[in-house]
Amino acid sequence: MAKDLNKVQLTGHLGADPEMRYTAQGSAVTTFRVASNRAWKDRDGNPHEDTEWFRIVAWDRLGEICNQYLTKGTRVYVEGRLQTRKWTDQEGQERYMTEVVAQDMIILSSRNSERSVRADSDGSYNDEEPAPAPARARRSGNGSTSGTVTRSAPATRTTTRAARNQPQPIESDDDIPF
Repeated sequence: MAKDLNKVQLTGHLGADPEMRYTAQGSAVTTFRVASNRAWKDRDGNPHEDTEWFRIVAWDRLGEICNQYLTKGTRVYVEGRLQTRKWTDQEGQERYMTEVVAQDMIILSSRNSERSVRADSDGSYNDEEPAPAPARARRSGNGSTSGTVTRSAPATRTTTRAARNQPQPIESDDDIPF
């Protein structure tokens, strides 16, 4: 029997800093939006440009990595699957939202001073020397995350990074992205 395929690959820039929360069961969930641009010329040679926005959801360790290393304007590659959620709002109307559930993320942005963190197979992270390769974090089928995350930041920013975007508890079912 043939297998079905639900796979999305996209590159773009973050429109805002990621937001991370924890479910009641303790799972990390990070959401962010990515703008993907496309440019073309019509038959008359007139240039056109279009931007498509995607809502990205990253779970568990991949979500924590996205929250820690991504900021507004960062260029990323995201791979995952499409998921559409349905719910009823406070006025009783049915609402739908389609989002990308991330399974892989690579930071494509580069900076002058680079800082690298490597994800070990046991989920621990070790600071390393700068790496020339792009950053990569992948969520495997068993929920673990592996890869190398490369992120450059000014030295003053790394000291205040932990204070930014602290995880918030999920207060109602409307906040759960699934």
